[in-house]
Amino acid sequence: MQIQQLSIFVENKSGRLAEVTELLAGAGIDIRAISATDTSDFGILRLIVSDPERAVPLLRGAGITVSLTDVIAVGMMDVPGAFAKAVRTLADHGINVDYMYAFTSRDLGKACVLLHTSDNEAAVKVLGASGIEVVQAEDIR
Repeated sequence: MQIQQLSIFVENKSGRLAEVTELLAGAGIDIRAISATDTSDFGILRLIVSDPERAVPLLRGAGITVSLTDVIAVGMMDVPGAFAKAVRTLADHGINVDYMYAFTSRDLGKACVLLHTSDNEAAVKVLGASGIEVVQAEDIR
């Protein structure tokens, strides 16, 4: 139930984001979700893409530093309290959220929050047991 995320180290300079996204587009790889964090010199670009197995060697071949990280996705309706229930469930089981970002899925018709936690496997179990939808990788791709 875990989803492979690309974690890309990029220099914080004009054109680097364009270079990464154009490489993916040229290979027909769709970006499903994106997050960026930065400092004055570099950034970490986190992407969920339609084909991570092809994206990694493509980016590495262009001299871009990239790694795969497992994350989970929680699907929810856009109503007050839906996300609060998910994070309360994790907190009650001692699972910490390291980072997260969200996107809307046209195919699923709901919001999805991508989470990297202190224990992704345990998070999937406790969320599922609480009736909270954990989205499959193939549903996002």
